[in-house]
Amino acid sequence: MDDSCTPPDQAASGTGSDAAGVSPQASQPSTASAGNSNTDPNLNGPLTLRPGHELPFVAPSSYLRPKPSSRTMSDKTSNPLDKDQMQGLRGIREFLKVRTSYDVLPLSFRLVILDNDLLIRKSLNILIQNGIVSAPLWDSRNGTFAGLLTSTDYINVIQYYCQFPHEIDQVDQFRLSSLRDIERAIGVLPLETVSVHPMRPLYEACRRMLKTRARRIPLIDTDDETGRETVVSVITQYRILKFIAVNNEQHTMLLKKPVREIGLGTYTDLATANMNSSVLDVIHLMVKYNISAVPIVDKDNRVMNLFEAVDVIPCIKGGAYDELTATVGDALSQRAEDFGGIYTCSEEDRLDSIFETIRKSRVHRLIVVDDDSRLKGIISLSDILKYVLLYGEEEDDLQEY
Repeated sequence: MDDSCTPPDQAASGTGSDAAGVSPQASQPSTASAGNSNTDPNLNGPLTLRPGHELPFVAPSSYLRPKPSSRTMSDKTSNPLDKDQMQGLRGIREFLKVRTSYDVLPLSFRLVILDNDLLIRKSLNILIQNGIVSAPLWDSRNGTFAGLLTSTDYINVIQYYCQFPHEIDQVDQFRLSSLRDIERAIGVLPLETVSVHPMRPLYEACRRMLKTRARRIPLIDTDDETGRETVVSVITQYRILKFIAVNNEQHTMLLKKPVREIGLGTYTDLATANMNSSVLDVIHLMVKYNISAVPIVDKDNRVMNLFEAVDVIPCIKGGAYDELTATVGDALSQRAEDFGGIYTCSEEDRLDSIFETIRKSRVHRLIVVDDDSRLKGIISLSDILKYVLLYGEEEDDLQEY
């Protein structure tokens, strides 16, 4: 979900619209109800859930599994990068080098910027009320950009609360300017504050995001005369990949190799939880594995849902840290009614189909499952962006930016 500072229903484009006659449309989630029996996942049927945990779930979309009559692989080769694949990747890279970060922004959007002196507990309410999961921070005393507030910061606050429970009253009075002090107190390395000028090549923004492992990057402009900084907007990995999918179909359609063959995603040492796990246990897994999402599975390792870092935000609204002992099922039931569900694919699905999914839907990661919906792996947007930008590059090229 991986999550932007602009409303979820806005889509990025190179010309102010996604594409002529095309609007992104998320797959309709099927709601599983207690007592339903498990059905064939290929038929997008409901999955069995425990009573009280009837949560949205998006089964593999039809366009994630191309029919043999369209876009079939005419031949399989042991070469990890055939001619078409390399041509498609180079075309995308050249496109990113001639377009700017500013091009990714839609014609209209809103930007919520939080003052660094704001109480952390109040920032939670602002994010929830505005339907956003991150926001740029502004140092009003110095008139400068002060970083980016994300769900990771709130997880750090939770860790602080767990390590110093006797200081709960102090935690409630922490301000956003205290986030760096919290990081030092719990012994975590602060995320590097990275930004880019909106008129710099989009390729540069992508490389900086990969280098710092950031999922979003602020666009900061500076007045030539006064030197005063201005936060223009924030772009996310999702917006960048959607921008590619909308404006580069002639190149993405060449990426026909299945994700298994190109090694896209993570398939070993996967952290999982179940519906009865506590929210705090899942947060500890995120911290331990340095991940932003944990698949929720049943006793047979079938994927039931996904708990993401952004799901932590409603759990601690109003400083309700004691409610972190609630179950994952209870926490996920607080999601908005228009939650789009989670997206899945198989190891045989191809990158061109995944780009088609990103073009149509708001996707932040894909859960790789087998035909019985059993967990096989996870593909993050970082995995996709890294592959598109770096696969096949020379070592010297990797040192740039």
